[in-house]
This record gives sequence, C-alpha cells and structure tokens, in this order.
Amino acid sequence: MEEKLKQQPSDCIKIVLFGPESTGKTTLSRQLAEHYQALWVPEYAREYLQKKWDETKTICQPEDLLPIAIGQMQLENELAKQANNILICDTDLLETKVYSEAYFSSTCDSMLEKYALENSYDLYFLTYIDTPWTPDDLRDKPGERECMFQAFENALNEAKRPYVLLRGNEKKRFKTATEYIDKLLEKRLCI
Repeated sequence: MEEKLKQQPSDCIKIVLFGPESTGKTTLSRQLAEHYQALWVPEYAREYLQKKWDETKTICQPEDLLPIAIGQMQLENELAKQANNILICDTDLLETKVYSEAYFSSTCDSMLEKYALENSYDLYFLTYIDTPWTPDDLRDKPGERECMFQAFENALNEAKRPYVLLRGNEKKRFKTATEYIDKLLEKRLCI
C-alpha cells in the first residue's frame, strides 16, 4: 500500500494548485496546462466522490481517503512519466490531509500523512477565497471559507512548502502564476 502513495522520481517541474473548494484551482490548472502545453493531473477525489454521491447519495467518509490518495498518486505518477518540462497538479496529498483533518476531528491516516509530507513539488499556488462560491453536489462549506483557507495556508507553512498566494480575478491569477512558472523554467534552463 505504501508504494502506491509514494511519488515516483521525475525530472519535470511540478506545480500544485492548492486551497479550499470553489477557489478556481481546476480552472487555473487547466489554463496553465494549456498555456505551457503541459500535462494536467486532475483531482481524483472529485471523480471518486461524485460517483459515490450519484450512486448512494452519501458523502466522503474516513475510509474513502486512502483510495482517493492512491488514485491521486497513480494519476500523478503515470502523467509524470509522460511530462516534458512541467506537470500541473490540480491537487496533492497535502490537500487530502487538510480535508481529512477538517472533516474528521483533526485526524489523518498515518500513511496518508507520511506521504503528504514526503512527496515534493517545486511550487504551490495557494488560491484565495475572493472568487464567487459555486455550489455543487460535493461542496458544503460556503460559510467556512476563511477558516478553510487558514487551514490550507497553515499546512503549507508547517510543511515548509514554497508557495505563492493567488488573489484577484482569473486574469490576474493567471498572470501571476505564469510569471512564477516562467522563473522556474528560466532557472531550470540555466542549470
């Protein structure tokens, strides 16, 4: 099981979109992948939990977290093998850890926590809550956006992850993100 949560080695630059629900992560990650002609790793939890909801009308439970984490890493590892210079990740295991702790009494499976902290990325984009809330079957904390944002920022700081806060409209976020990715690419070319 542990091997399924482990990030496989890769030479590509790995970027993670990170933050509370309904803050534009998927939209921006798709735009960045298109802009850089890069591969995009979708959020496995969305597909998994939407299917569960459609079939049973039940929400995420603690026993769902390891299958979600394994599915996420399987997607990421497969796409990282095919990536050229950049891999854009709509999420990572650290995000799953944050949700686990927020929804399940501050607890997280020890294996999930281990790999959430061991797996590494070149840069995180933390998406702020200044985007409109868009409800769907899975989103359920519109009144707790500030608290959830703080949990995400705390997780990045505690794990000592490099991140950039993205605020503003879609255009401004995209411009900021590409500026930082371009710097990473320039640095990579100089090495």
